[in-house]
Amino acid sequence: MPDHAHWLIQLGEKDTLSQVINRIKSSSARLANHSLDRQGKLWQAAYYDHAVRAEEDLRNMARYIVANPLRAGLVQRIHDYPFWNAVWV
Repeated sequence: MPDHAHWLIQLGEKDTLSQVINRIKSSSARLANHSLDRQGKLWQAAYYDHAVRAEEDLRNMARYIVANPLRAGLVQRIHDYPFWNAVWV
């Protein structure tokens, strides 16, 4: 997606969701800024999370994420999106 990201993350015992998101956003911002020869913020400060509690919810959430480019009109078929590859389709 050109203006946001969806991640499906399974937390371990050690790190909180906030710590994991902070690491992802920090490292990806550093890499993007370096690649683009720029400085500054890449991500908004906040994020939205949703806890997945059941296997059925997990499957539905994963399918929602995979189909997002299709709903956004970026592709005609899910398989046309270069990052679609998932076991959830």
